[in-house]
Amino acid sequence: MKLMKYLGAAALALAVTGTANAENVKIGVVLPFSGANADLGQQMDKAFDLYVKLHAKDIAPNTVELIKRDEGPPTGAQAKTVATELITNDKVNMLAGFSFSPSSIALAPVVTQAKIPMVISNAGTAWITNLSPYIVRLSFSMWHHGYPMGAFAYDKIGCKTAALAYTDFPPGKDSTEAFKTGFEKAGGKIVDSVPLGSPVQVPDFTPYFQKIKDEKPDCMYVFIPSGAHATGVTKAYGELGMRKAGVKLIGPMDLIPDNKLQDMGDAAIGTIVMGNYAVDLENAENKAFNEEWHKAYGKDSYPDFMSAAAWDSMHAIFDAIKKLNGKVDDGAKVVDAMKGWSTNGPRGHVMIDADTRDIVQDEHAMEVIRKPDGKLGIKVLGTTKAVKDECKVQKIGRCAS
Repeated sequence: MKLMKYLGAAALALAVTGTANAENVKIGVVLPFSGANADLGQQMDKAFDLYVKLHAKDIAPNTVELIKRDEGPPTGAQAKTVATELITNDKVNMLAGFSFSPSSIALAPVVTQAKIPMVISNAGTAWITNLSPYIVRLSFSMWHHGYPMGAFAYDKIGCKTAALAYTDFPPGKDSTEAFKTGFEKAGGKIVDSVPLGSPVQVPDFTPYFQKIKDEKPDCMYVFIPSGAHATGVTKAYGELGMRKAGVKLIGPMDLIPDNKLQDMGDAAIGTIVMGNYAVDLENAENKAFNEEWHKAYGKDSYPDFMSAAAWDSMHAIFDAIKKLNGKVDDGAKVVDAMKGWSTNGPRGHVMIDADTRDIVQDEHAMEVIRKPDGKLGIKVLGTTKAVKDECKVQKIGRCAS
């Protein structure tokens, strides 16, 4: 009897101790929740929430608290303000999200000084990860898509000449530079480079595209910040009859986000992109991801490449929390726990390069088709395995520092 009482008291003591040692990890989520690009933030926010809901038990007894703030317009100013408040007032252990490169660029010195890990789920300017040892990127670099698309366009699509069109901010310039480098190396010729204005608002693309149509390139490589901009690109391209005129529409996967694809109509058919994710990618993890997404958000709601990157971002964060037993006060240790991390997720196999803290992933050339069920989808034309950020591999420009 005494033994039973002793064992019961010991078990209670262990339970109390376990509860007392449990950590509540605060993650500051910074995404655009307002303005023309709010849909980008919503796609990542849904993935964050869904992952936390389904995997909370993975880090038990520790817990995660998401504290969300509006990233604002793609200038970096508002993002810097709200992220600084999250660090100083809310005492977050790490930051996650960041749709726009200017936001991440503006935050780099802040997170370095505060020694707070910043996990990027979208912003793609290549050299961002060089700006702070506390930045880890789970999304992509513009070079992941743009550089291999250059060679693919020349060798496989038959593009001997191409015009560039890009939203005029850092990732737009980075994406077109990546494509130009790969395209010219393969033997192609760039006939024009046309800035499409600010990412703050969706412009009328018609006059820009008409100029390119008149120049009669084989292909038009377009970078825009996805979302509503992508719909605008397809609309103008279709209305101008550019495909019939012999100008193929190509670009990174931002052109055909899955959550906008069904609204693009026949004008999108034949568009060829390079990217790491589509709803139609065939792997077990993506199938399960889509099933859970539809359960949570409805059969007519679709994840996209930003959702997939956000999902993997939270997975990496959870694994770091688990590895460190919830002790995440030392930002450098959190970053070290993520170096070399890998998983099989909706995008397939992904890994964080231990040297660059950037993603390594498969890249697919994908063409928009009309599927047998009448919906728009993609057909994979070719895959390059385990692609690194070629800008850093070749040490080009700011990627060399």
